[in-house]
Amino acid sequence: MISEPGMPVKALSHKGKAAPRALRSTALRAVVTLVNSFVLALLTIIVTEWLARETLSGVSDYLFSASRPGMVAVLVLFLVFIAADALFGRAYQSALILVPLAILPAFLSMQKQQYLSDPLYPSDMLFGRQIGELVPVMFAARPLAAIGLALGVLALLALLGYLLVLGRRHFPPLSAVSKLFRLLLALPLIGGFLSLMDPNSFSYIRDRLNIVPMMWDQQENYRHNGFLLAFAFNVPMANVQAPGGYGPEAIADIAPERLPATFFGGRNADVIMVMSESLWDPTRLSNAKLSPDPMPTIRANSSGNLFSPEFGGMTANVEFEALTGFSNAFLPYGSIPYQQYVRRPLPSLATFFASKGYTTRAFHPFQSWFWNRANVYQSLGFQSFMSEENMPLMDKRGLFTSDEALTKEIIRTADQTRKPFFFFAVTLQGHGPYEKNRYAKNTIDVQSASLSPESRDSLATYAQGVREADSSLKALMDWAKTRRRETIIVLFGDHLPPLGNVYTETGYMPDVVATRKASVTVMKREHETPLVVWSSKRGVQKDLGSISPSQLPHYVVRLAGYRHAFYTGVLGRLSERYAVVDRHQLIERNARAHPDWATSGEPVDQLIRDYRHLQHDQMFGEGFGTERFFPEQVERLEAPAS
Repeated sequence: MISEPGMPVKALSHKGKAAPRALRSTALRAVVTLVNSFVLALLTIIVTEWLARETLSGVSDYLFSASRPGMVAVLVLFLVFIAADALFGRAYQSALILVPLAILPAFLSMQKQQYLSDPLYPSDMLFGRQIGELVPVMFAARPLAAIGLALGVLALLALLGYLLVLGRRHFPPLSAVSKLFRLLLALPLIGGFLSLMDPNSFSYIRDRLNIVPMMWDQQENYRHNGFLLAFAFNVPMANVQAPGGYGPEAIADIAPERLPATFFGGRNADVIMVMSESLWDPTRLSNAKLSPDPMPTIRANSSGNLFSPEFGGMTANVEFEALTGFSNAFLPYGSIPYQQYVRRPLPSLATFFASKGYTTRAFHPFQSWFWNRANVYQSLGFQSFMSEENMPLMDKRGLFTSDEALTKEIIRTADQTRKPFFFFAVTLQGHGPYEKNRYAKNTIDVQSASLSPESRDSLATYAQGVREADSSLKALMDWAKTRRRETIIVLFGDHLPPLGNVYTETGYMPDVVATRKASVTVMKREHETPLVVWSSKRGVQKDLGSISPSQLPHYVVRLAGYRHAFYTGVLGRLSERYAVVDRHQLIERNARAHPDWATSGEPVDQLIRDYRHLQHDQMFGEGFGTERFFPEQVERLEAPAS
């Protein structure tokens, strides 16, 4: 061994032995900090789940069951910890910020569920103003508790600041090599994980990790995926920004109905709207022959088609448009207004007809929590909601209540209602999957050389459901014809059914699901459902074309003999030019399309801009146009919360 000049050989020998020991010690400290960070991530997940669930029961199953993604959540949080520590330059420093950020929403979710059934959504942050308005009320009701809460928050903030300063002094610093290692390990994995978090697209890797976005049932979404993952799935839905130019001047410039609403007093006609689950015309399949016609009544009374913004599911989004006249096109892609945005009283057909002295009632023969309907219907102004919980026992087809039974219940309720009424019903029988033995006997014969036996059976089951939906419409119309008071019936399908391989085997579609961007011809082929608008005194309203669900309120209010600043004014003018308002394209009455209208950079039609401004004004904004366009809402908004 060669020594440096003036350095004894023995001293150099000791230095050589000390270097490996120092390296091992450094490596050990690095491993210990990583293990501690992992344990901290585990404890954070345990605490958040404990708070969000309000019990420790189920937390161990969430973490350690092979069918649950608990340890994936721990791993992701661990990666966030070590990446943030690398940026701070000290181990554990980021935990002082990230742990409170993880635990606080879980705590707020626990508090929310003390009063409401839903967990905390990111979109709840949109209503900070409304929450802020409640603070004086809370302070007046419980001043000592409010003072204690305020002092507690200040104390926690002071403690957090103190710990941050203390941490800079005492937490172990990270070497440049350690920081680089953490970033190279964590950032690619975090980026890859974020790419899996689109709830609207299928991911094989996400599926293997047992992460299952259940946007239709947020309670189960939070239970299965855990609070932090479920909360993350909902983050894109909270990003609702005011459209450019929104303000009191923009709302004031919107023209109302051409003629005053007082010129049209209405005819007190009863109105029944039926949204039929997965109702579609299966005779459109070119390589399959169905006999007899499964929908003769619907075909004979067709008013046109509904252009559904969805395919195979997301019923609540179609329902939202049909009841409010608002459009999903102006909301974040993948959002579900019933789950994320309906948090305050909103105008709807129910509030309009109630203002005219009508009885308003919703029907759905399933549990009221599904799609948050119990809360939403109240916000939309329905006076009552008949669900599986308060309906009499009904006949079923397979697992689902039959259309015939629901129709009989609607008729029974109508016969007992003396005042004019507005009924809105959502059927269930047409729901998939379409198993072979759902019906004791299929009356629709399916002939197709291109279909596999399984697909043929599925189509036959579906077609039988269409046949029974058609028969139920006939029964409802026959009953309406016997009544003295005019009865308006509106029937439409919410979306095409999830028939899977039936579409590809017959060549109807290239994939088992519809496309979102295509020519008008293709889009109509994959998104049109039957539409019937009929009056017992005036017959079928024909040639409505292929229209968005959001235009239905215009036709319903007008057919009932009323005028309204929004429903027949704004929507009326809109319907004269546009048949379809979709997030991906506008379709004019002459079938001219405007693809990617919202992102193309081209000027947006003033009609569309006014429409969007009014929708934002009512759902998220200041309500500048409430008195002019929704006068029936004024009294509801001024009434004290029940």
